[in-house]
Amino acid sequence: MHMLFYLGIILFTGMIMAKILSKFKLPNVTGYLIAGLIIGPSVLGIIPQESSDKLSIISEAALSFIAYSIGSEFNIQNLKRLGKGIITITVFEALTAVALVDLVMIFVLKQSIPFSLVLGAIAAATAPAATLMVIRQYKAKGPLVNTLLPVVAIDDAVGIIAFGISTTIAKALVSNTESISIVKIIFIPLLEIFFALLIGFIMGILLTYLCKKAKGEDGLLSLVIATLFATAGIAISLELSSLLACMMVGATLTNLDPNNKKAFTTVERFTPPVLISFFTIAGVQLNLSILKEVGLIGIVYVIVRVVGKMLGAFLGSKIANFPKTVQKYLGFTLIPQAGVAIGLSMVAQNTLPSPYGAQARTIVLAGTVIYELVGPMITKIALIKAGEIEVGK
Repeated sequence: MHMLFYLGIILFTGMIMAKILSKFKLPNVTGYLIAGLIIGPSVLGIIPQESSDKLSIISEAALSFIAYSIGSEFNIQNLKRLGKGIITITVFEALTAVALVDLVMIFVLKQSIPFSLVLGAIAAATAPAATLMVIRQYKAKGPLVNTLLPVVAIDDAVGIIAFGISTTIAKALVSNTESISIVKIIFIPLLEIFFALLIGFIMGILLTYLCKKAKGEDGLLSLVIATLFATAGIAISLELSSLLACMMVGATLTNLDPNNKKAFTTVERFTPPVLISFFTIAGVQLNLSILKEVGLIGIVYVIVRVVGKMLGAFLGSKIANFPKTVQKYLGFTLIPQAGVAIGLSMVAQNTLPSPYGAQARTIVLAGTVIYELVGPMITKIALIKAGEIEVGK
């Protein structure tokens, strides 16, 4: 069959499954992933494996939009208003999860260092969509919600930077197992991150200029998409992080032209089918046969990441002297993991040699389904315990 037929099936099944699961108050992303799993080679085989592999360009496009959206949160004025406390909490909750997963994978489960570093870096990412859905649905409000919202907004950016460093170190270890210098391990990741951000900064300046010349929303949308695709293409061609580059495009635009909200809102009209395809394709590529081999590793990853998030959120909140309710319950609201984590797992699959890349992706995808199923329910319970949702709602 033609690839467009498969793409149509992917969109239809993703939307139908999301609609079905919405009846059970589950997030759409869970429906997309399960739909992909059902129509993929692991279950019904409607979408063959070789065809799903050819759809990787859609995943790369979706990642560009996700990173661009995250970059829009990096307005310097907004960050100043949030204060150092929020930054402290975000860094602690993200990097504690990274460190714990790294340590457990290397020293307890005796996994390879490149595999452990990449999987640990993905642990930092949190999905704000499911959390925000719970807050809006139950009209939650209070110190915990006020802390949670900015934390989830900038959390993924910390994760992307950690992932950029970890993957570069992993690539160096894989390619030079005999001669690795500390200078090379530190210098190369920083250099790659610098150039990825530089590309994004230059393209962001260009986009800021072009936006002022755009005529109408259609013209603006076309300019943004063209810039993001060009940025991602340049970064991928140079083997740099397209996520960091596209994130920098959004950050540059929002700081040079902070009143230009349309450059971000118009993109939202274009992205729904791209994101549905992205998540559903991720489900299609979930290889259930690998689960038998990575079962213990997957279970440990799911548990240790949650422990890392909770411990990091507690420590960060305590150091920043936030209210007791925030210290106690913030970690419970940071469990969901979806878009960025799935995107990073795709990069990991291309970075690590077989079978480690496929294992990392399968673990993350399986973990995503678990997190998205239980995350919103745990978030609701935490907000009730914190007294920010009225009991009975």
